[in-house]
Amino acid sequence: MTRNLTIASLLPACIAIQLATLPMLAGGDESLGGVGGVTRDSTSKQPVAQVRITVHNVKDNSDRTAISGSDGTFAIAKLEPGAYRVAAAKDGFMESAVDVEVAAPGTYRVDFLLAANSPQAQASGPMADAAVADELAAMKKRIEQLEAALQARSAAAAPMPVSAPAAQPVAPAPAPATPAHVLPEALEAPDAAPSPDNFTPFAYGDFTWLNGTPRNKNTVLDTKFFTPEIRVDTHFMQDFNQPVDHTMGGSTESFRNGEFQLEQISIGGDFHWQNVRGRLLTMDGLFATTTPRNDASAGVGQWDLRDAYRYVSEAYGGYHFDVSHGLNVDAGIFVSYIGLFSYYNFDNWTYQPSYVSSNTPWFFNGLRIQWFPTNKLKIEPWIINGWQSYAKYNGHRGLGGQILYRPHEWLSMVFNNYGNGTDDLGLPGRSRIHTDDSVEVRYYNEPEKKGIDKMAFSLTGDLGCEYGQGVTCMGGKAGPKQAFLGWMLYNRAWWDKDQFAITLGGGMMNNPGRYLTLLPPINGADAVSGSPYFTENPGDRAHMWDSTITFNWMPKEYITWWGEFGYRHSDVPYFTGRDGITPPGGNNGSPSDFVCMSGATAGTSNLAAAQAACGGAGNVWFPDLRRSQAVLSAGVMVKF
Repeated sequence: MTRNLTIASLLPACIAIQLATLPMLAGGDESLGGVGGVTRDSTSKQPVAQVRITVHNVKDNSDRTAISGSDGTFAIAKLEPGAYRVAAAKDGFMESAVDVEVAAPGTYRVDFLLAANSPQAQASGPMADAAVADELAAMKKRIEQLEAALQARSAAAAPMPVSAPAAQPVAPAPAPATPAHVLPEALEAPDAAPSPDNFTPFAYGDFTWLNGTPRNKNTVLDTKFFTPEIRVDTHFMQDFNQPVDHTMGGSTESFRNGEFQLEQISIGGDFHWQNVRGRLLTMDGLFATTTPRNDASAGVGQWDLRDAYRYVSEAYGGYHFDVSHGLNVDAGIFVSYIGLFSYYNFDNWTYQPSYVSSNTPWFFNGLRIQWFPTNKLKIEPWIINGWQSYAKYNGHRGLGGQILYRPHEWLSMVFNNYGNGTDDLGLPGRSRIHTDDSVEVRYYNEPEKKGIDKMAFSLTGDLGCEYGQGVTCMGGKAGPKQAFLGWMLYNRAWWDKDQFAITLGGGMMNNPGRYLTLLPPINGADAVSGSPYFTENPGDRAHMWDSTITFNWMPKEYITWWGEFGYRHSDVPYFTGRDGITPPGGNNGSPSDFVCMSGATAGTSNLAAAQAACGGAGNVWFPDLRRSQAVLSAGVMVKF
């Protein structure tokens, strides 16, 4: 037996003696006990932090764990009286364990001297032998001290005969150390993941470079039960059309001109405990008004679903099954993946995305299943109410899913498909199908360079159509063409170790029938009301393109300062012009009708009838819509 093994055999004896001689007072329930102590290096005698302490209940075969603090202290309270096995483990050290009997009340001290588990620690020779001898001598001296303290305690507790001579003074036992304050297990930091992690899906590489993915590599605060999330998005936009009503239209990111505006403030996070999952993220700021207005499903039935969900961005609960590399089944509201860009601007390469992203869904309401057969592949079916909808429009709900494949750290491919849903308000015989596919490639990566250290591009293509009840996918005798064809391409370069980035790109959309073209908020119009000023009838054309150049300064991973110039063009009048899209006197509450120059409603969506009602053709008000829009914008976004 080597001397190292001899040391290991002495450790339990040392621990057991300390356990018997150093009781500590326990607070709280007097019917419960506890265990506490200090973890130290057996050679240097210095405290060892981040040691995992496991207290195993022999009776019911359950475990409680704690992590030693920076001073090596640990404590586990509220233990039922009985037999336990206390073990200490840390990479680089030999595991040590001892059997103890916990009684109540009281917290009993267990100190661990951890021997290094390395070739250097196990080496032989004069120096190693001397270190071992010193260690054995120190341990022997400590055992003698503890035995003396135990004898002194026994002598003090025994009744002293009257005729007995006076006892010689004995040094009191060392005062027990105060146990370290320990958080409830649910609030402790999660165990450190192994490195590299080849089991958790997509954890084998760093994918924070992706468009549509948050770039945070660290979490400011994390516990075993809750991981918080906070997002703040503030911007200033200057539309070169200079609308007098400060109202911009046709976008899910650009709403007010010439003003500082809070686009998003969200607070929430992820809950996780014993395979149970939950996520809640609130939605305040402009998003709380602008997002629900684009969902026409709220026009079906009662209970005002827009108000019910207005301040919720994501909210779901579910369960994680230990199948393959993971299986999640969740129900609630989920942010959509269609369009590649994230709904949250902090996650994206640009602020104003192209039409393929801006005009396709932002959320789904229903059931989501995520299966990870490998750590590089996700298969995700959806059973949902419909296309970006709180409710089900007609008789059929939507079915869809995603396949996400990341075979390498520099490559990500995603395929989204949707079908079955009848997603037009009041048209139960009309169905919709859609495919959305993207590839992202990081083609240059030199992370330590001060100059350009990374470059990547993303390419997305969308194809979809509606059919039935008077429209067709390809056009013909059964009805006009009702389709969506779009693409977008972006290229991004980072430099100075990812502190700065610039992105150049744009895209195109052709959407005859306009079923996915965002309705400008003329006179407060939304997806339910519609507008006679910008119709969405079969055969109505909408062919648009755009381009942007975006600069980012990212001094910390939690903040992005940005500036952007964007130009968008349409083959029909669509963007807000100088005279605005708000009637004289403000919105009159009847967005589905024409408006008279007086600001009153004409009471009809028929132009000839409106002219008669308003007193002549010149007395009907029209919004100022233009074919192009140029916007210079800047802002700051924060995500913790």
